[in-house]
Amino acid sequence: MLCELRVKNLALISSLELNFEESGSGGLVVMTGETGAGKSIMLRAIHLLTGRRASADWIRSGAENCTIEAQFEINGRNEGLLRQLDEGGFGGDSTVIIKRVINNSGRSKLYVNGSLATARLVSEITADMLTVASQHDHQKLLQAGLHLDFLDTYGELWQDRVEMEDLYSQWQQKRKKLSELKREEQDKEQRKDFLTFQLAEIEEAGPYVGEDEDLAAEKKRLKSADVLMKVSQESYYQLSGDITDKLIQLRKNMEQLAALDPGAEKLAEEIGSFTFQAEDHVAELRHYRDGLESNPLRLEQVTERLDILQGLKRKYGEYIEQVLEFAENARLELDKIETMDRRINELEKEVADIENMVCSYATAFSKKRKQVGAAMEEAMSKELSSLAFKQSGFEVHWQDMAWEPETLRSTGWDRIEFFFSANPGEPARPLAKVASGGELSRLLLAMKCLLAKKDMVDTVIFDEVDAGIGGEAAEAVARKIQELAGHHQVFCITHLPQIAARGDLHFQVSKEVEDGRTQSSVTRLSNNSRVEELARMLAGDSATEQTQAWARELLVKGSGTV
Repeated sequence: MLCELRVKNLALISSLELNFEESGSGGLVVMTGETGAGKSIMLRAIHLLTGRRASADWIRSGAENCTIEAQFEINGRNEGLLRQLDEGGFGGDSTVIIKRVINNSGRSKLYVNGSLATARLVSEITADMLTVASQHDHQKLLQAGLHLDFLDTYGELWQDRVEMEDLYSQWQQKRKKLSELKREEQDKEQRKDFLTFQLAEIEEAGPYVGEDEDLAAEKKRLKSADVLMKVSQESYYQLSGDITDKLIQLRKNMEQLAALDPGAEKLAEEIGSFTFQAEDHVAELRHYRDGLESNPLRLEQVTERLDILQGLKRKYGEYIEQVLEFAENARLELDKIETMDRRINELEKEVADIENMVCSYATAFSKKRKQVGAAMEEAMSKELSSLAFKQSGFEVHWQDMAWEPETLRSTGWDRIEFFFSANPGEPARPLAKVASGGELSRLLLAMKCLLAKKDMVDTVIFDEVDAGIGGEAAEAVARKIQELAGHHQVFCITHLPQIAARGDLHFQVSKEVEDGRTQSSVTRLSNNSRVEELARMLAGDSATEQTQAWARELLVKGSGTV
């Protein structure tokens, strides 16, 4: 239940603190006031706490931010919500504090028990804590496409629906994959020929990683062969001959020097190593010189090979590695093409199996819904009877549908629409065609009462769902809301004195000008103040002593005291 609400700098509200704990775990909290006094601002505060979109325009003029904070007490039997809070890191305590801060840039932050939370997570949490029924919900009731949602909620069939949607999704994915595979099959021969040609071209060339780099170096060497031969020959003559002889003599001298003076051993060893290294270089230079040749034929071969490799790279990849990777992928794709017929047969069997499974599940699901539909018709008739509908008719109309795979949706085969007849002897017709505004209000109230008995939500908020209602119907609606308040915490923003008189707590929303600024305030009414407010609701500014007597009578009738 909602225990406490604090609002600061929201629209016309400067600062507000409301305590609802006196209403108990059940109880009716009513809010009344003149049109435009700011009752809708209260509802906006609740919506902001459920994670709905925020806007900087809602911040009170001159303020940097606005803050909305609420304390809830969770029923211990709502184990799923308590577990969700614990797993989300918000603690497993039954007391939950939700806070939202909106700054003047339009950005906002949400907190659950002091920890940051996403709007989506807060929306999921509050969905199990409170539900709001407003005049806008009338439009939902008129949309036949949403009627199946109402039915599944009443029948507690959402887990079945989730499983239905999961099976349907698997089936559709398999069908899509099969369709794609069959499209590929139509082009497979052409694709097979093309891949075979490409792979043969690469395999015939037989490139290897680094080959193009090796050939490029060889080509450069062959093109410079004459210059290389000349320079290497001259270098060889300069390093061999007298220089070699002198190095040999130098080594002998150093050996003699080391023999006579041990202190020169290290120097002799280093110089000796140098002379041997020089002799090795002479041999290597000779070998390099002898390996050189001017070979125009080889140059032509290398050039042609490089052209072939360059052609492969233009077609299949920037580098030889990419060309070879392309070839490997071509082999794999050819293997897939070769086994495509087998894979299509296997996938067709898989599609058929899951199609049978989803159709079988949809059939069983539809039978469950038919039972729920019959129970819903009976329950709604009872609810409507208590709302001053005499011999009204409410029907769950099932669209005729062939139970075939082509007509299946993710929600199953069922297409339903709520039909209604407010007058005896008149056939039931779609809600959009027969229900007036007042009738829709009572239908919505009846539906909300049914659903409230099925879910774990403790707090139900009605925002002027009494629009278009008067007379006997108003009294019936007041009784029904009071009945719901016997096992739920109910908030009702209302213009009906019959409802207001039945409240356990009564708050008045008013608007006044202070220091040149308009401000909305919410005041809890005493018993005497309630009489005055009910009299205003009954007769406006022309209330008389007789009107006040009537207001007292309403309070007594609503179990109030004066």
